[in-house]
Amino acid sequence: MRQRIRHNEELVREMNETTVPYGMLALWFIGQEGVVVKGGSTIIYIDPFVSSEAASRRAYPPPLAPEHITNADFYLITHEHLDHLDPGTVPVVARQSPHTEFVAPACCRSQLVQLGVPEQRILDAITAERRSFGDWDLLPIPAAHETLERDEEGNDRFVGYVIRLNGVTLYHAGDTVIYPGLLEKLQAEEIDIGMLPINGGDFFRRSRGIVGNMSYIEAAKLADAAGFDLTIPLHYDVFASNGEHPGNFIDYCYDNFPYMKCHVMARTERLIYVKEIR
Repeated sequence: MRQRIRHNEELVREMNETTVPYGMLALWFIGQEGVVVKGGSTIIYIDPFVSSEAASRRAYPPPLAPEHITNADFYLITHEHLDHLDPGTVPVVARQSPHTEFVAPACCRSQLVQLGVPEQRILDAITAERRSFGDWDLLPIPAAHETLERDEEGNDRFVGYVIRLNGVTLYHAGDTVIYPGLLEKLQAEEIDIGMLPINGGDFFRRSRGIVGNMSYIEAAKLADAAGFDLTIPLHYDVFASNGEHPGNFIDYCYDNFPYMKCHVMARTERLIYVKEIR
């Protein structure tokens, strides 16, 4: 069977033309932890890593080029590593999409300004501070990559995001291990969709300067304990030297949590989530 590969203008057109009624979210996976979220008419990009510099480092070509990202209402960044804050994508989006607002940890502000984002379009992701944007709200949660780190003002260097949009609650973990208190924070938010890194970490990667995340086993256990309705693994496919086979996550869930819903997204897949009636 011939694979259906969508990219660039076609993919963006699909995002724009997809209708997402209340109680639903549409998601697109663009590699690593790059995700596009749509609810109603609001479109949110999280950690897109799609520039020409990204293309030279990725295991497969990015499905979008920065110049095709013309529909982002919000551009969320979890931390400053280049596969999350892509220095080749940020300035293009900032220049060609003057309506796009950027949200990132406070320590990223100076870098974003240097990349051409006007300061008035940058919002600091302050953990425990829920911010409303009219039809949706955002709560940054601390992330530990591999430790919790804060700047001189006490702002977290790494964050994940809880997004309440269109009647659905989504958690994008960013890069993190599980730390004391994370589970309780997630349980309090009643997450519908949890998106977690699964690539783990080990001595040999750390010796090469590669910072780790939770493993696929830890991700599965966290998802079960937190009560996610649907769990989607991330951060396993772009760097051959820092990946994981997502089938290991699925196999572990099947053997240990057979009633837990999980889904590995194909590249550029559009997933329509319908909130469960509770």
